Amino acid sequence: QVQLAESGGGLVQAGGSLRLSCAGSGRTLSLYAMGWFRQAPGKERESVATINWDGLNTYYADSVKGRFTISRDNDRNTVYLQMNSLKPEDTAVYYCNTAHLVGSSWLGYGAWGQGTQVTVSS
Repeated sequence: QVQLAESGGGLVQAGGSLRLSCAGSGRTLSLYAMGWFRQAPGKERESVATINWDGLNTYYADSVKGRFTISRDNDRNTVYLQMNSLKPEDTAVYYCNTAHLVGSSWLGYGAWGQGTQVTVSS
């Protein structure tokens, strides 16, 4: 079973940048497509970005296209999310998880970690 630990969140002003990391343990992440998800207060968790097992294909929610970049380092068993031009509406708890495409939606199907809080002030 894969255990995931997110880090890198924080408080940033609008227009700023953050880089999130997701470290895996217990099993290699290279077997899986990996995704970043987020959940804002009062809202459902949503997919933000997904990367396939070898990093050659990436997918983004429309709301973050051109601002966020997902990447992975399978040697380090880590997945990253570079977030630029942050907006107040990006405020949420961010989670990583193994990702599975169901219809046209990416869903997390492993155990959820604690997540990392991202707060963007206006």
